[in-house]
Amino acid sequence: MATTYEPILLRNVGVPNSWDIDVAIAHGDYQALPRALREYTPEQIVELVKNSGLRGRGGAGAPTGMKWGFVPRGRREKYLLVNADESEPGTFSNRAIIENDPHQLIEGIVISAYALEIPTTIIYLRGEFALGYRRLAHALRQAYERGYVGKNILGSGFDTDIIIFRGAGAYICGEETALIESLEGNRPMPRPRPPFPAAQGVYNLPTNVQNVETICNIPLLINKGLEWYTSIGTPPRNTGPKIYCVSGHVRRPGNKELPLNTTLRELIYEHSGGMIDDRPVKAVIPGGASAAMLPGDNLDITMDFDTLAKLGTMLGSGGVIVMNDRTCIPCAVRRIEEFYNHESCGKCTPCREGTMWMVKLLRRITEGDADSDDIDELDRVAKTIGFGPPNITLCALGDASTSCVTSGIRLFREEFEYHARTGRCMVERVLVPT
Repeated sequence: MATTYEPILLRNVGVPNSWDIDVAIAHGDYQALPRALREYTPEQIVELVKNSGLRGRGGAGAPTGMKWGFVPRGRREKYLLVNADESEPGTFSNRAIIENDPHQLIEGIVISAYALEIPTTIIYLRGEFALGYRRLAHALRQAYERGYVGKNILGSGFDTDIIIFRGAGAYICGEETALIESLEGNRPMPRPRPPFPAAQGVYNLPTNVQNVETICNIPLLINKGLEWYTSIGTPPRNTGPKIYCVSGHVRRPGNKELPLNTTLRELIYEHSGGMIDDRPVKAVIPGGASAAMLPGDNLDITMDFDTLAKLGTMLGSGGVIVMNDRTCIPCAVRRIEEFYNHESCGKCTPCREGTMWMVKLLRRITEGDADSDDIDELDRVAKTIGFGPPNITLCALGDASTSCVTSGIRLFREEFEYHARTGRCMVERVLVPT
């Protein structure tokens, strides 16, 4: 049965001049902010977010209310840091919001800053988002002029400022502590934890780090209420709307905003037009390149945090990469692993050396200069990094780099064996479009 959910996070995508404040207001923005300032105390908004079950949309899926609860109370020097560095392969939902509805993000930031009593928010924006930067900067100027940001917002007595900081193109900056290092002018490398950013973040001050899509859920809670929000998805741990970024061999790739109880089959066949040329689904990466593959015969699963975790993969950033039966899995895995090897910051030995060795082994396998022992060695190296001792690396990039390798070998071992023997793809090779 087709989902009748009406998109709200993406409601302004396609609306002419949607980044202009008058158009944004006419289409629903800045309705929640006056209500939040007038009808709620900061503590009540924090409690609302906790009760909503909202989980971070950036990758880890941590409960947002729990993270908010770690922020020290009281009006003091601290930061809200919005992670808009979106660099996960297969993910493009934040970009759509920033380019098409930046006022929605600004409104969510101001409400969040009010709830957490934060005087300054920094948006760390991916440097390649040139159009997004221009529109976001334009929207921010308008928001200041209309009194939605700055001093004495809407006569409430609450002050908060927003700063846009443009990144410089490193994938590792999506990790919150590496992002903070970059923001402070240092080489982006993860920090040891503890201390966590909530205690010592930007300039060693308490910092709450949130994803763009997560922040945009906050106005929905104010406008629509807790009962409406928790009626979407599967309460109590998988509630609210989610933007799925669908790419690969589907007829209609793009962002699909749906409840968190949507099945993978529904996402592909009802919302993405089905498979190109009606080819069968061979494999799906459900949460960006960091997530383990799922086999194509497992399409009736619910695309939520907990269901995917039970299957040994994750919802992650919601980047759903769909591959048909003509996709060469070893070549796709090699392509993903080369990305992680290139983007490793090099700080942790298992990640720096492990990704290099996985690439070397994958090249030998795909070029036909290997045997079964090399496939076993590749699997061993990947499991040493991804499933070895706890805290073997400072951030999750090492673990993420192994997901495609271990799942690819587990599900499609025969293709790796064929490639190792012959140097040719077992199937007619069709790379996943990017």
